[in-house]
Order: sequence, then structure tokens, then C-alpha cells
Amino acid sequence: MKYHTNVIAAAIFSALTLTSGAFAEDMSSDTVVATVNGAQITLGHVIAARASLPPQYQELEDAQLFDGILSQMVQQELLKQSAGDLSKALAIQIENEQRIAIAGSALQDIAASAVTEEALKAAYDAKYAEFEPGREFNAAHILVETEDEAKAIIAELEDGADFSQLAKDKSTGPSGPNGGDLGWFGIGMMVAPFEQAVIEMEPGAISAPVQTQFGWHVIKLVDSRLQEVPALETERDELTSVIEDEAISARLAELQADATIELSEGIDPALMRDDTLLND
Repeated sequence: MKYHTNVIAAAIFSALTLTSGAFAEDMSSDTVVATVNGAQITLGHVIAARASLPPQYQELEDAQLFDGILSQMVQQELLKQSAGDLSKALAIQIENEQRIAIAGSALQDIAASAVTEEALKAAYDAKYAEFEPGREFNAAHILVETEDEAKAIIAELEDGADFSQLAKDKSTGPSGPNGGDLGWFGIGMMVAPFEQAVIEMEPGAISAPVQTQFGWHVIKLVDSRLQEVPALETERDELTSVIEDEAISARLAELQADATIELSEGIDPALMRDDTLLND
């Protein structure tokens, strides 16, 4: 919530500070850190509030952050006590936020329990069980507008000109300033005429002029290799997301199958925009 964050910032950087006594070493989440008109604020409340803050606040020095959070909580408690009875709208909002918080915690538990080293290894093995390595190519090119220009460049190369320097001087493509270097690429990543020319070349060879929709290319094949199966570590984040999503979907399907869910009919969807209903 934007207001929540702004209040934290104001509390941290304002002159307001709270005087707190020395704490014993055997602290717990139930340790009372402030009392406001009899209402207790515990260390657990502070820890939970800190955990929900944006990263920029997490980096603050501990004493400054602690005082800021506690100042905010004292102010919130004072405002809460002065507010009187909850309006229906606020009570419903609290119910929604409680539902979201509990459901979010449940999702985190489901995801965390699903992602094990065994599950990651199984997902990795399944993904690459039928992996057939394709060929990758490392090439450079010089792009010009006409075939005659391409032929002239080939003649210069045959006379000993440096490919990289010619690319920097004459290529109209975005790789020109980098000596025409295209790096490594696989099948399907280049336009068909360019790809076909590269496939038929040997490392170190210079192509005849190759025409594509971009112009005329003079290609140098630097090297080629068979693709390697990516290491598990490079796939860990992607596999983790897949495992988490599958576990959550499976658990939700299980819960829905075991639940009795009745959806009311005849509700006009436009009613959700009528805020005055919260005043009933």
C-alpha cells in the first residue's frame, strides 16, 4: 500500500524517536516493545512489518529501521483507537486482506514443499530425455546494398584485407561496429538464405554474396559446434517456476474437487462498481 510505505518513510526520517529500554537476550515474538493505552505491540509485530517492506528499506541500519517501524506502529495504534467502530466497508476490506494474506502463505508453503532437489532433477531429466543436439554456428558478416559491393568486398578479402576491419568500415548492419560478429546462433535464428549459406560452409570460409531482404551479405564462418545439454544450475530457476506452478495447480484442483462450491446466479457484474452498497 502506497500510504503504508510513505508513513514508514516519514517515521524513519522524521525527528520522532521512541525511548526504549535495554532488552534481555532471550527475546521472543511475544516480547512487548511498546504499549499504547494498554494495547501491546510485540517484537513479532515489528518483524512481520519489516519483512513486508520494499528492498530499499531493508538495507537501512537496524536501529534506524526499528525506530521507524515502531514509530509507525504507535501512530497506527493511536489512529486505530481513535477511529471507533469499523465501518462495513472497512470490515469487508479487512476480511479480504486477511483472506489474501492467509492464501498467499498457503501458496508459499505449497511451492516450498514441492521444490526439492529430487523434484528438480526429475524435471530436468524429463525435459532433456529426448534432447537431440543441433548444430550451432559462430559467424560474422558484412552487409551492403548491392551484389557488386559484396563482390568487391570478397575481392579485397582475397587480397588479404582484414574481415573485421572491412565490416567496421563498410557494413551497414548493426553488427558492423563490432567487426560483423554475430556470436553463436542455432538453426532457425537467421533468415533462410543466410542460414542455408552458413550450413554449407566450413569454418574459416568466406561465402559468395548472399541476398536476403536486408541486402547482400558476405559471411565468414568462424566455427561450428554441437549444442550441449544445459547444466541443471542454468535451468534451476525455470524448472523451479514450473514445479511451483504445477504443484499449486494440482493442490487447487484437489481442494476444489473436495469442496462444496455454490456460485449465486443472476448477479449483475456491474454491481461491483457500486461503492454505495458498502454503506448498507
